[in-house]
Amino acid sequence: MPLHFSKFFKVKKCKALLILLMVLALSIPGHAQKFNFGVPNLQKYDNQLFHFGFLLGYNQFDFSIRSDNDLSQYDSLMVINTAAMSGFNLGIVTNLRLGKYFDLRFIPGLSFGDRVVRYTILYPDASQLITKKRIESVYLDLPLLVKFKSSRMHNVRAYVIGGAQYSLDLISAAKKKNSNPNEIMLKLYPHDVQAQVGVGIDFYCTYFKFTTEFKMSFGLMNLLVKEDNMYAQSVQSLKSKMLQVSFIFE
Repeated sequence: MPLHFSKFFKVKKCKALLILLMVLALSIPGHAQKFNFGVPNLQKYDNQLFHFGFLLGYNQFDFSIRSDNDLSQYDSLMVINTAAMSGFNLGIVTNLRLGKYFDLRFIPGLSFGDRVVRYTILYPDASQLITKKRIESVYLDLPLLVKFKSSRMHNVRAYVIGGAQYSLDLISAAKKKNSNPNEIMLKLYPHDVQAQVGVGIDFYCTYFKFTTEFKMSFGLMNLLVKEDNMYAQSVQSLKSKMLQVSFIFE
């Protein structure tokens, strides 16, 4: 399949997944019609020491970038910035009850997404060219998080969550040689560690618990592989950044 068709179908799949997740988010709470009236659902659920589930999520991969203070030394390079792109997450939830208001959560999973670094070059005739370096990633994520829960309000409970995550890029190009000598690749190291913080709402349905969660990840490590080319030398650091919207079934 030609490359442009492959990218087209990849975008279509991400959009279809996002629509599906939004439909789930709207329909599942409606399935539990008695959030505020009648007998509460799953009354003994939070007394379990362990419980398990799975996660489906939509993400936006991006970078926190710090460029060289003096870009003028790199020919006519004027501006370097990044663009967030959409992806998706899959995960398995393991929850350990620490107390009435605290849980420890381990959610190993996979994150799929792309990121783009854009270089704006100004030519002597005042024309501009934007060169894009696209980086594809598939991360194996191993997060360890502490969940602080509010008191349960009938069939609803709010919470905040925070912790750290180790990620391994399974398709990292850090040690790969470029098959096209005319194209310069921007390479990243495969290992990353991120701090994570988020908020969410638990909905206690008749037979399971459904959760909507918003979470931010902030990379702590410089991922950029320094090579002898303008694109790598003009950037001092690239750190990962991700917004994730998750729908969790437990």
